[in-house]
Amino acid sequence: MSRENEKQKSGNAFINALKKSNMTAMAAILVVMIIIASIVSPYFLNVYNLQSVLRDLAFVGMIGIAQSLLLLVGELDLSVGKIACLSGILTGMLMVNVGLNPWLCLVIGLILGLLFGFINGIIITRLRLNSMVATIGMQGVYGGINLVITKGKAVTGIPADTQVLGKQSIGPIPIPFIICLVVLILILFMVKKTKTGRYIYAIGNSKEAAKILGIKVDCIRVMIYSIVGLISALAGLLYVCRLGSAQTAIGEDWPMNSIAASVIGGVALTGGVGNPAGALIGAAVITIIQNIIVLFGVNSYWQSAVSGIVVVLAISFSSISTIVRENRQKRIKLN
Repeated sequence: MSRENEKQKSGNAFINALKKSNMTAMAAILVVMIIIASIVSPYFLNVYNLQSVLRDLAFVGMIGIAQSLLLLVGELDLSVGKIACLSGILTGMLMVNVGLNPWLCLVIGLILGLLFGFINGIIITRLRLNSMVATIGMQGVYGGINLVITKGKAVTGIPADTQVLGKQSIGPIPIPFIICLVVLILILFMVKKTKTGRYIYAIGNSKEAAKILGIKVDCIRVMIYSIVGLISALAGLLYVCRLGSAQTAIGEDWPMNSIAASVIGGVALTGGVGNPAGALIGAAVITIIQNIIVLFGVNSYWQSAVSGIVVVLAISFSSISTIVRENRQKRIKLN
């Protein structure tokens, strides 16, 4: 019996080490990238450029953190960008066209994002739909509503009071990045210190086993989709405050970048493995790569190509890690 316990402990130790290895490796790569970029380009460590990097990182980071929650349960949401955009558009219309208090409008915008995420969760859990297929469909729904109500035109005239959230800094740190860190702390607390967090990992490892243990799997899934919608709306609203207008192109590349950031940071596509903090590290890698492209004057169209390459490499690495982990677990069981 003691020998079996030792094997189980060694297996758990291996899995825990694997969870940390990807994130640690990417953190090391991130440091190397920063050093190389600062040596090659004299403008990289410029205060203005670093603030710009942190501000861009905030948006990719928030969406990546949200996406990582879904990946932990073995699902994803491709409508995060459209939820962010539609929440921003509707909030901007309430501010400009209706004339409501701008701060109240921001609260309403967050509630709308929560509602959109809840709708996604209900559709997926009640109709037993594949999350990727369902959210592709909802992406079209939210994007269509967006175009119908705006006719493709931006909502301008966002009150200057709220623009502070997107444009200003506290000391040298942009406010959006500070908000991103707050989001990360709250999500990490939920994942690491609450029963809900344990349930998330259990569902990601096996939905059927989680049901047998008495976990309300569908309720947890709907809750996560709602949180993802809320965080997506938050990122969208902050982006509106940054631009001073609600534009229809907000969040176009956020779905791909959020998945890439999560996978780069060690969150497995198969669920049950990873840490939302890794998504922020992955987002930093993507943001710095894009910033380097800009600093070196490379055609901006290459950003999309580079992002795609990063996604493929990250997914390939994740798949290899999954195969290694599964083979390791099989050997432990056989012995």
